[in-house]
Amino acid sequence: MTETWGADDAGVLRLPSGRLVRGRGLRRGLPAGPVPEFAVHLLGKRPPEVPWEARWLYWRDFWLPRRHAEARAVLYEAWERAATERVEIACGGGRGRTGTALACLAVLDGVPADRAVDFVRRHYDRHAVETPWQRRYVSRFAH
Repeated sequence: MTETWGADDAGVLRLPSGRLVRGRGLRRGLPAGPVPEFAVHLLGKRPPEVPWEARWLYWRDFWLPRRHAEARAVLYEAWERAATERVEIACGGGRGRTGTALACLAVLDGVPADRAVDFVRRHYDRHAVETPWQRRYVSRFAH
């Protein structure tokens, strides 16, 4: 059986369904404990190789993903895999893009889109989702 994230591990968000997803800032390095089985890297340049399965979404700092359909598909895959695997969402600092993606996962998990940013700020990082257009992206993610 796979060792899962602990709900008390740093940066781990528990979604209403019970799925656990770790958010992380890549500049801070890999935290102690188990490594992801699947990761989504939200960066404006190709990320370094990692020894686990990972997807790269082109997403510049403070902006939105370049391709909405691709972002939706990758985030849906992350949400689906989080039911049985250790999933990590990561950007440079771990707040703006990561928080936005985590809020989108919360929407997929049943949190109303107009409450998803607050949910992530309460349960992950109070500074998550940094820009007005990131908040708007989450509010429209369900459509």
